[in-house]
Formats: sequence, C-alpha cells, structure tokens
Amino acid sequence: MKDKRVFISGGAGVIGNEMVLKLHQMGAKVFVGDLKPRPTHWPKDILYRQGDLNCLTEREINSFKPEIFFHLAATFERSTESYEFWKENFQHNINLSNHLMTVMKNITSLRRVVFASSYLIYNPELYNFPTPQKSAKRLSEGDPIYPRNLTGVAKLLHEIELRFLNGFIEVPFTSVCARIFRGYGKNSKDVISRWVRSLLNGEEITVYKKEGMFDYIYCEDTAEGLIKLALNYEVKGLINLGNDNARRVEEVVDILKKHFPEMKTKESDLDIPFEASQANMDYYVKTIGWKPPHQLEDTIPKIIEFEKNKSQQKDKPKPGNILITSVSRKVPLVKAVKMAAKKVTDSIKIIGGDVNENCIAKFFVDDFWLMPFIKDLNTEKVIEYCKTNNIKLIIPTRDGELTFFSSISNDLEKSGIYVLISNPEQIEVCLDKNLFYEFCNGKSINAIKTSLKIEDIQSEKFVVKERFGAGSISIGIDLTKEEAIQHSKNLSNPIYQPFIKGNEISVDAYIDKKGNVKGVLLRRRDMVVNGESQITTSFKSDELEKLFSDIIFKLNLRGHIVLQAIIDDKNNVHLIECNSRFGGASTLSIAAGLDSFYWAILESSGEDISEYSYFRSETEVKQIRYPNDYIIDDSGI
Repeated sequence: MKDKRVFISGGAGVIGNEMVLKLHQMGAKVFVGDLKPRPTHWPKDILYRQGDLNCLTEREINSFKPEIFFHLAATFERSTESYEFWKENFQHNINLSNHLMTVMKNITSLRRVVFASSYLIYNPELYNFPTPQKSAKRLSEGDPIYPRNLTGVAKLLHEIELRFLNGFIEVPFTSVCARIFRGYGKNSKDVISRWVRSLLNGEEITVYKKEGMFDYIYCEDTAEGLIKLALNYEVKGLINLGNDNARRVEEVVDILKKHFPEMKTKESDLDIPFEASQANMDYYVKTIGWKPPHQLEDTIPKIIEFEKNKSQQKDKPKPGNILITSVSRKVPLVKAVKMAAKKVTDSIKIIGGDVNENCIAKFFVDDFWLMPFIKDLNTEKVIEYCKTNNIKLIIPTRDGELTFFSSISNDLEKSGIYVLISNPEQIEVCLDKNLFYEFCNGKSINAIKTSLKIEDIQSEKFVVKERFGAGSISIGIDLTKEEAIQHSKNLSNPIYQPFIKGNEISVDAYIDKKGNVKGVLLRRRDMVVNGESQITTSFKSDELEKLFSDIIFKLNLRGHIVLQAIIDDKNNVHLIECNSRFGGASTLSIAAGLDSFYWAILESSGEDISEYSYFRSETEVKQIRYPNDYIIDDSGI
C-alpha cells in the first residue's frame, strides 16, 4: 500500500476509521469522504471531505487521482426498517452508489474497487427459523439470494452495477463485492455497543431471541479483510467476509456479565424469527489465505474501554442555518451557498435578509428576513434573530454593512455565530482606496499610486474614481489632467491614480480563521459591465498565485476576498483594490474549486479546514452572466 492513492467513502464510520488508520500506517495516501466531521485523532496528512457524497464531483476526485476506491458509505436501520427509511435508503444507498461509480468510472488512474456489500442479500429462508437451531447455516457465495430488506436490495443493485461496468473494455479497474456479516465495533449502532452504553449508564438491557446465532465480525477485522481484497486484483465478483463462527446472543450477554456483574437484563418476546447465520469463508481463505483473528471475548473489553473514554469527549457543534444579508438580486450567490450547504447536510436552511421586502433573491431562499436598516441594528437584535432561527453563519454581501458586522463579529462568535468577515481595521483599509494604497505602500505591496491631489500623480493620463464604495461607480479612465479635474467635480470624494495600460484581472481567495490562505483563483475580466465581469475566464499561473498569496497574507484578511489588479505589458503587477467580500462574478471561482462557502460552513461548526483540500479544476472554466426568467406557482403568494 505504500504511496498508493486510496479514496474511501464513509471512511469516518465504524469500519472506515479502522481502515484509514491501517492504510496510513502502511504508507498509503488517503482521501476520505463522509457526512460526519473529521475525526480529531487522525494524522494531519489524511485528506478529508465532510458532506454528502451525492455532491462529489469528478473534478474533486480526479484531482486526487485514486488508484483504489473503498466504497463503505451506506445508511441502514435496525432489523425492522421504518417507513421514513424509504427515502433515506434511496438517497444514501441506491443513488449514492450509482453517483459515486458514475464519477469514478471515468477516473483513468483507478485500478481497484472494493464494495462493502452485505449478507442481507441471501434468501432469509436459508437462515431464519421459527424455532432455535443447534447450529447455524453456513452461507456460501453461490447460495440463493432474496434480499430481506431495502438495505439488502440496495447492496444487490450495486453489486450488479459493478458487474455491468466490469463487462466493458473502457473500464480500467477490477471490482470485488465483500458480503459482510454481522459487523460490530467502536462507536457503532450495533447491539453490542448499544448494550455497553446502556450498562455504563446503569440501565437495564433488553434481550431479544437469546438463542439466535450470528456471525459477529469485529470492525478491525473487517477493515483488514477489505484491504487484503484491495491488494489482490485477481479476486473479482462476490466473496463472503465474516468470522465463520456463529455465536448465540446469550453468549454475548454472558461475556458482558463478566464485565458488569451487577447488570440487569430482561427478555422480550418480539415476534421475529430465530436467526442462525454464518459466513462460509472457504473461498476467502483459499484465495487470500487469511481469517479474522478476533473473537467476542477479545473485542468486547475494547468496546467498553472506548465507550468509557468517549463519554469524556465533547462533540463538535453541528452546522446551523445560514443568513445572507443584503441579498437583493444576488441569486447566483444564493444558489452557490445552497450548493455548499447541501454538500454538508440537507438540514441547513438558507435565510435571506434585506431591507426591501420585494427583493428578487427573496424567491430563491428558504426563509426571508425583512431586516432593519443598519443604523437601526445592534448586536442584541442580530443575536436574538440568529438564536431564534438557529443561524450559525452570517454572510454579509454589501460594502455598506461590512463595518457593522465586523465590529460585532467577536460578540456574535461568543454566542456561537460565525461571521464570514475580516477584522474592522482591515475592512476600513479595503473600503478606503486612499488608505488602501498607503497600507500597501507601507507593506511593500506594489499598488497603483493613489492620492487625494492630482499634483501628486506623475502621469500623462489619469484615472479618477470615488474614494469610498465600489470603484466602478462614476469612474473616469484614460483622462488628460484637465479632463480628470473636470470629472472629479462630479464625485463626492475623488481620488486620482495614473492610467496604466494592461490586462485587468480579478483574484478570488479564501483565508481561514487562522489567517492562512486556503487558495487563490485567477480570472481574466473578458467583458466588464458597470464594474462587474459579465464574461470571465479562469487561468493558472504558479508565479502569480504565489505573488497574490503573499500579498493577501500581508493584508491580514479573513474569509472570501477579491483583489483587482492590472498586469502591464512588461508583466509587472499593479494592485488596484480589494473587496473584502464575495464578488459579483466570484461564483466562477467556486466552479473552479475554490469552495469558499463550503469551507465557511465547516469553520462555523468548529472544523479546522487546513485538513481539507483545495481541489482546483485541472481545466479552465468560463462564466457568462446573463438575465434569466424564473416561473413559480403564484397560487400561494
């Protein structure tokens, strides 16, 4: 496994956690995707992507170039599946498996797929009985199948999907489907872990069908067994993975009794059959030469110790809802935030705030807040609204509100509300173009010379613009000195700059809570209307990305920012200004991999995003902004 690139879906789960640590110890380069937060005890160099893998893109996975794919991610319930599980099973079993292989099948580096399937595929008539059995049925790979629930159906469907893909010469990988038997382990929902948790709390446990027999396989053994299958490319198709040693439920209870002498149990006559199942591991042992070494007596003490330590650990806060302020007409921004939220969890609501109750973006958010004007807002009002609506992240979008939200951001954070914004001093620097030049000059950043007096500017041609607010408003470009003086009379607070010929570019960047530059994305401003790029194209330059990363670090900003710069005919870079917020055309940067809103959501829930990767698109992307129509049902409005 040394230096092999491995992607694991569901890698923060019971089996995945053991697998990740084993693979890392073996020298593999590991990338994990899971709905859960990143486990805190993992080594820093393990790449992670928290969120719904139904949103995983080919760009993300192709940037990693995996050679091996372990598909562990799945959802399940206990023996009896609920009515609500219908939707969950489709989304996180059937749809997820299909989506992941739709993405993975085009990855040219992929050589091996290992799918965690289930013995639930076998016909339950083979191993379910009306009365207790003396011995368990050893289920073999060739035994009849008839999935006993929705989870089993989903597993069988994906087995067939993999068989289908492997029938084509275009597919460069082989696959194996391990039908795993009764898994259990640390931090699990399995009955053993549930009983241990109850016993540690001094609670009575309920025992169902104590004569039932199951083939229990410990999570560490399951992980080891799957890794061995990954390394043996010749083993294809179906294979059992269990202990080949069925144990009665009452044996589990007896082992627990040794560790909890005062334990209390009660038996229930639940109307379910007696199970007596066991994995026939002959084929696995013959081809791989290994059998799981752990038995219940070895592993239950490990689970007890884990649960004792777990009770002393604090859980990370869960992501809450998101407030986008001054939402106005910023529909692309709203859609980008919605996409980022969906990557994490479907439960996040996007709330738009604006002083105009008829603003366009109101129709694209989940809820709307008719906000007071900034002058009428204070910390208490914001906290009260956020607490009432479970808002954990605020995204300010208008220059005129940045100072206010920056000034109260520390108080909001004490209340568990994170604002995607820089500190007040740097906000002031970015909003005042004259102060911005002076700051850059003091930091040896090559910004375009700016002055309140035209006499200070040595140039044949000039640029005149407003000192505060959007630089594109009432701007005068390529003017003579006389024209510049005349143009300045129409401005409230004019500033003067030399006119420099060259190509104007924008630089989107995200800076994390610690002040580290997470990533930068360069884009050309191909067509500019009213100061915003109507057509913009990404481009790559290692030299420029390094230069702008250094500049951004010196500016001491946070969150998403946009720099404007001109590159002259001698390739000299002249910084124009900095917008300390998400820009009008910044959605291109998200499409190219600069996942600012996703990272902001993670940071708002306490995640350290230095352990999450920036997967920049390998190909360049172009964005064309255009008006669009949106038709909705008006009956309920």
